[in-house]
Amino acid sequence: DFKFYITTRLSNPHYTPEIATKTTIVNFAVKEVGLEAQLLGIVVRRERLDLEEQKDNLVRKIAADQRKLVELEDEILRLLNAAEGSLLDDEVLVETLQTSKVTSQEISEQLEISEETEYKID
Repeated sequence: DFKFYITTRLSNPHYTPEIATKTTIVNFAVKEVGLEAQLLGIVVRRERLDLEEQKDNLVRKIAADQRKLVELEDEILRLLNAAEGSLLDDEVLVETLQTSKVTSQEISEQLEISEETEYKID
């Protein structure tokens, strides 16, 4: 059981592939923004639990909405790829485009509101 620890002050050290495959490299670099967000979360969680829960819910909602937008884009691309002949004759494609346009606008509006609310909480 031989263990050998090496530390460096280099911000982004480069190791050869031979060394990288035989070792475990742990990066303990901390960014000021990330640390600030963590500390803010701890303080808010202690002082105003309701705000922290609201922020957590907003973050989940934003992620879900962004995921839904990506799914809509993927569905449109799949239908466009599978379409044969004129695109305007494909009723499923036209309906999907219309629904996705409306849904995309609604999600974009919700994302803006959610991000504004998250900013106010922070």
